[in-house]
Amino acid sequence: MRKVDCVIVGGGSAGMSCAIAIARFGIKDILIIEKEKELGGILNQCIHHGFGLHIYKKECTGPEYAQLLIESLKKYHIDVKLDTTVINISEGKKVMYVNRYEGVVEVQAKAIVMASGCMEKNRGMISIPGDRCANVLTAGTAQRYLNIDGYMCGKRVFILGSGDIGLIMARRMVLEGAQVLGVAEIMPYSNGLSRNIVQCLEDFNIPLYLKTTVTRIIGRPKLERIELSSVDDNQKPIQGSEWYLDVDCLLLSIGLLPDISLLNKLNVERDPQTKSVSVNEAYEMSLPGFFACGNVLQVHDLVDDVCLEAQACGMAVARYLNEGFHEEEGIPVYAGENVTHVVPQHLRKENMEDDCRFSFRVKKPMRDCILRIRSGDHILREVKKRVMLPAEMEKINLEKRMLTDAQGLIFEVKEDA
Repeated sequence: MRKVDCVIVGGGSAGMSCAIAIARFGIKDILIIEKEKELGGILNQCIHHGFGLHIYKKECTGPEYAQLLIESLKKYHIDVKLDTTVINISEGKKVMYVNRYEGVVEVQAKAIVMASGCMEKNRGMISIPGDRCANVLTAGTAQRYLNIDGYMCGKRVFILGSGDIGLIMARRMVLEGAQVLGVAEIMPYSNGLSRNIVQCLEDFNIPLYLKTTVTRIIGRPKLERIELSSVDDNQKPIQGSEWYLDVDCLLLSIGLLPDISLLNKLNVERDPQTKSVSVNEAYEMSLPGFFACGNVLQVHDLVDDVCLEAQACGMAVARYLNEGFHEEEGIPVYAGENVTHVVPQHLRKENMEDDCRFSFRVKKPMRDCILRIRSGDHILREVKKRVMLPAEMEKINLEKRMLTDAQGLIFEVKEDA
């Protein structure tokens, strides 16, 4: 059985960034396993501009961004298995994979990093009634069909959900000659980045219907019509508010879920809010030597943020392999008022360098508000914010010296009275 220092599951932006960071600290025996035929992950089908502004200080397309990472990866001669699927991970850090060249292979690792990204929610997950017909697709699937396979999914298109992929595909379909009849969002606000609302909808005069959802799909064998309804404050369809559109394609942009299916057999602590694993300040799971970063840990808005998180994870993995961690009971981190989740969920003070970076999201759009981080009644940090949106992840650092007597951390956001 082959033995390696670290196995990274996933060769997208997170997996490559993490591998590069680990290699920079002298760890040489790293194996990246990627199920697709090329590195880059979702970046390869995102042909629009807007990537890399923070890290590379220039505007790239998704494939250009992926190529920059690939070129950096080549400098460290890291072993990569493409067109290879991981089929099992054991608590003993044994990784089993399969490909058509080697068959089934098992590898023993000292550390494992999950960087397997996320998957789209589909029709079955929200149970839209109606006919089972063709041309009801997730927005990411349509993006791959159009941008990689050159296949146009429809000419009269409607989009359910205002996630960023759906907004970008609204613009993309218009540019390819389709008529996009609108975007429906069940919430009273958009779930996409503000810049995508402007650049993808407003600039192309595509209507956005808030507090609206699709309540029936009609068509056999292909999609012909959809029924839309307004919803109340509990997101329930309002009887009598139904209206109809003739369409030949419905794209679903209704959310993303971290792909942690490979961890289902492992006894790791989960976070019900992120739908992923809980991690400590080193991005380490409750099982020692198991790490997670990128969209498999929490769904990000920007690929630059994915890479920065993966770099921090890589540095922690290198430290784990070179020195090990101080094993101590972590300080729990809680999502308080108006906060959906916080990552990391645990904090071990002795393993911190100078500070720790936290990521979190708010539950609703808020203006003129105050973010507080407190331990009991003691406020450790307080920051005023003009605007906070659920679609935009917030980041904040907390210095180690602030945690001397902390027993637990609570993140909360309140309106500035």
